[in-house]
This record gives sequence, structure tokens and C-alpha cells, in this order.
Amino acid sequence: MTPTRPALYGARHAVSAGHYLATAAGFAILEAGGNAIDAGCAAGITLGIVQPDLVGFGGVAPILIRLADGTTESIAGLGHWPRAMPADVFMREHGGKIPNGVRRTVVPAAPDAWITALERHGTMTFGEVASFAIRHARDGFAMYPLLAQTINANIDNYRKWPGNAALYLPGGRAPLPGERFVMTDLAATIQFMADQEKSAGADRAGGLAAARAAFYRGDIARKIVAHQQAEGGWLSAEDLANFRSRIEPVIRRPWRGHEILACGPWCQGPSLIEALLLAEQLGIAGHAHNSADYLHILTEAIKLALSDREYSFGDPDFIDVPIDRLLSPAWIARQAARVRMDQAFPAMPPPLDNAPPNLKPADVELPRIEADTSYACVIDRWGNAFSATPSDGSWNAPVVPGLGFVPSARGSQSRPDPSHPAGVAPGKRPRLTPNPAMVVTADGGAMPLGTPGGDVQIQAMLQVILNVFQHGMDLQSAIEAPRVASYSFPSSFAPFDYFPGRLAAEARIDPAVRAELASRGHAMADWPGWTWLAGSVEAARAHPGRGLIEAGADPRRPAYALVG
Repeated sequence: MTPTRPALYGARHAVSAGHYLATAAGFAILEAGGNAIDAGCAAGITLGIVQPDLVGFGGVAPILIRLADGTTESIAGLGHWPRAMPADVFMREHGGKIPNGVRRTVVPAAPDAWITALERHGTMTFGEVASFAIRHARDGFAMYPLLAQTINANIDNYRKWPGNAALYLPGGRAPLPGERFVMTDLAATIQFMADQEKSAGADRAGGLAAARAAFYRGDIARKIVAHQQAEGGWLSAEDLANFRSRIEPVIRRPWRGHEILACGPWCQGPSLIEALLLAEQLGIAGHAHNSADYLHILTEAIKLALSDREYSFGDPDFIDVPIDRLLSPAWIARQAARVRMDQAFPAMPPPLDNAPPNLKPADVELPRIEADTSYACVIDRWGNAFSATPSDGSWNAPVVPGLGFVPSARGSQSRPDPSHPAGVAPGKRPRLTPNPAMVVTADGGAMPLGTPGGDVQIQAMLQVILNVFQHGMDLQSAIEAPRVASYSFPSSFAPFDYFPGRLAAEARIDPAVRAELASRGHAMADWPGWTWLAGSVEAARAHPGRGLIEAGADPRRPAYALVG
């Protein structure tokens, strides 16, 4: 396959992000002498402006960092449910559903996550890295087809709240591609944080603390809380004032001489590692790229890994998640032994050691648009690597008047039943789909990668990893290769639709292969040759032996990479 874009290589640094303006922001920081953490935060904050349907300035921002000396850490960047939320409220008052609106709000985590990363490993101020976001929000940027499509698809939801309608439907209609789109209130909000930082004096640490306080303790916090409580929500001043993003252990496992790094089971990150280990156990190394056997193994490994996610993953501060057991050779072997090469699992595999749950298949079509995500990664000249998957939509909860953003509505990824591993509880975090990842290659290089796509995320990332390390593709070719995605498990988004056996495939997959997969029991769904529903993987890779850094970006969305 000939890729639509060239493979990119540079000798100093690389950045790849879900929108070209975010990539440009990160690159400008690198050229100005900033490190990967500075540049990654600049790109990530900018994504909250230029992709406001997919990323919220007040949303979530899980971050994975590997420093040049090999030190790794993850910053969860995920808020918890308000402490005053009644644990049984969704079962008791909402019919076992999580409604749109402020009652799905968790503590906004992204501003703290970016500031935490800058405090711990950055060299620049909040104002410096946020300047690009402020500019694009204040001066505007060009409406592009995917954002226009998302707004149109959710136009009735945007109209439910005056603040959302005023921002996203200027003049009473959805903006057209090519029109300038402005976010004046949000520009002022971020500028206020930068101004408070500057007023704190010359000390960088003190300035970052002042920027955080402006959001979590000052005027911004007061406006958020007043609006939440007026709308019937539970978020309090104490929830905001006491919030700090947790520094969480990195989950890591060896694979073919490399090492795969992921965030913990508060997100779906460990499922990427488990699916990769299961595919290896099932012998995927011996099969041709996108052959029927190859895609069958890939799909069955994904079903098994995401069944373990369904039965076991949640906030590890509230439940015991047996990650070491789920990633152990013994468990991988037991799970892999359940796979038949001639017959697909007709549904999500039941748990190995417990009774299967009673799951109801969805009677709707596969999702076309979800409250999605974006991604940014950076490698700098010193060898630091940054990987972040900021997220949160803007149509399922109200914009705070005067602030220009929706406080994180990521409660939609908790289950309304408190007894579920990912069930709601006061102070508990939802189980995220966003999951930044990284490969530490056998030669000591780092390869950060990630994607939007909800439950498709680990599936797209898994296919790109195999394309690079099994099939020898450069990053751009690996990203552009056609993909499949399973939906044979409950969605991570309310209302948690479930499509037993369903496997979507881009039309570039050989028709004979798709027919063979159908004969094995995969319920095939046809995607176009290229679809943004298949994810938008961005990646960068250091090649120490060559003294080069490579980067790639997915043409399925407005993502771009730059190297220097």
C-alpha cells in the first residue's frame, strides 16, 4: 500500500496531534527550546479549542511520560464523582440510566493535569504553553468538515442549553466548513489563569500554583459551582479545591524484546497489553497482514481482553483490580485456549471463573458519533517522550455561562449500578476509554502513540503496533493501513450499547477476507474505505541507531505531524 502522506523524519524533535493547529503549537514550543512536556501540554490545551466537540478544556487529560533517563510515570488527569452524589441516585431516580446534563459531571481534571505535568517535568510557564490556545479561541480558526458534522449530528442537544447554542450555533445555525469559529469566553477564561500566574511573580512554581488556584479555588471555580448547583448538580467548592491529579503506576510488560507501557485500570490501557499478549499466544506472528486468520486472531484477542475489562476494571482506589493475574502467562494461556480458529465467539466471552452477566443486545445501529477524544505525542531532542489523550464532548451537558466550556461530563463512562466494577460512587473515578500508550523499543527508543475512538482506541493502536513491529511498516504506512474493529462487548459510553459478534471493517480489507470472517461467525459491518470511526492514530518514534525521530498522523481526521 502506498500511503497518502510521506514518512516524516527529523534529527531533533517530533510532534503529532489530532489537529494541525495543535501540532503547530507543540512544534513552536520545541523550536523555542521547550521540552516534550512543554510541547505536549501546548498541543493538548490547544486541542481543547480546535476540537471542542471531542476535547474539553475542563475535561479529562490522561498523560504518560517517559523521561530521557528512563523514568516513567502517568498523570491520571481524571476527575472523580462529587462527594455529595448519592451512590444510588441513578438507579433510584433515573431508571438505571445516566442522563445528559450536570448530573453526569465529575471534577474537571484537564487543567490540573497539564499544570501538574509542567510542574514536575516542564520548563515553561502555563501562559507560554497556553498562548496558542488563547490565540485560536480569541481570534478564531476555520470550521472544518468533521467538527461541522459533529455539531450538525448533535444540533438538538446543543439547543437544549442556551450557552451551548450561543457558542456552537452562532446566529442560530450550525457553522459551515470554512467559516471562522470563535470561542471568546473560553479565551478569556484561559487568559485569566495566565494573568493570575503572571501576577504571582517571577517564580515559575509559584506561578503555576496561581494558575491552578485561579481555576480550582478562584473566580472560575465559583462560577462552575454556582452553575452546577443551580442546574441540580452536586459538584462543590470542596470537590474542586481539594482536587489533584493522581500520579499513578505505569503498567508495563515485555513483548518481542520491546516493552509496552500503558496507564492503569482506571482506563482501558491494560487491555491493550492484554490483547497484544493474547494475540502473541495465539500465533499471530505466523500470519500474513490482514489475512482472515490474522484478523480472526486479532478480533478474538480483543474480545477476550475487553471482556476482562468489563468484568474487572475500575478505579483501583475503590476496587481490587487483579492486573498482575490478568497479564500473567498463566491467565493469557487459559484465555487463549478458549479461541477456535474456525468459529468466532458469538458474543462477549463469559468470565472464566464466575457466572456470566445478563447482557441485552442493542437494537440500534453501530455508533456513528460518540463523545470522543483526541491525542498528542512529542519526542524532544533530549529523548523525553510525552503521550496524552485529552477528551470530553460538548453536547451532553451545559456550558458554564461566561466561561465557555463544559465541566467534565465523563461520568457517562461510569455504570449507574454501584455494584459494577466501574459503577458510580461518591469520590470514585469513571473508567476511561482514553489511554495514552508507549512502546520502549529494543534499541532503547521510545514510541508514544494513541488515538481517539472510544472502544476502538486499543484496537486501532494494537493494529498499528503490529503493522510496525511485525510487518515492518514505517509509521505513516502503519497508520494508514485498513482496520477492523469489534463491538462485541458493552460500550463504555452510556447507554452502554452491546453488539454481540459485530465486526466492522474498512472496505479496503479484501472482500474475500471479509467473506471468510463472516463464514466463521463474525457479524460483519461495512465501513467505507476510510472512516474516522476507525480511530485516528498519531505516533512518534525515536531511532537511536540512526539519530532520527520519525512521526506519523492519521488522514482519517485533521491530524498532522511535524519533525525538525
